[in-house]
Amino acid sequence: MKITHCKLKKKVQKELLRFFVLEVTARFAADILGIHPNSAVLFYRKIRMVISHRLTLAADEVFDGSVELDESYFGGRRKGRRGRGAAGKVVVFGILKRNGRVYTVVVDNAKSESLLPVIKKKIMPDSIVYTDSLSSYDKNALLFWFFTLVTLY
Repeated sequence: MKITHCKLKKKVQKELLRFFVLEVTARFAADILGIHPNSAVLFYRKIRMVISHRLTLAADEVFDGSVELDESYFGGRRKGRRGRGAAGKVVVFGILKRNGRVYTVVVDNAKSESLLPVIKKKIMPDSIVYTDSLSSYDKNALLFWFFTLVTLY
């Protein structure tokens, strides 16, 4: 997917792309370049659409070989309970391919019912999978070579 039907000059497009990468707002970039703010906003939207399209294509990739699985909890710091029992946290499950490719997805919880469908969909059978000792990775239900990494504190 490419940016098409853009009446802005190539030089202005390159500058807008540079400002986008530098996280400059579209309105401020428009002021600097002397173009209408709506033109900059529209161009930023087109850039986001191209990025979204490319990420969608990359998300269809199925991992094979050596992969690592892990879950993490994100959210504001809360008083009281920490870790898996902490309320208000968002669980993000990640798959890391040893060549640097990463797939992340927000899941409801870190239980087998949430994690196993993602694992079955994204990892080829007979792959080597490295995990922590979380019991949600039901090693008997999957056709992978599992290695559990035990962290000693």
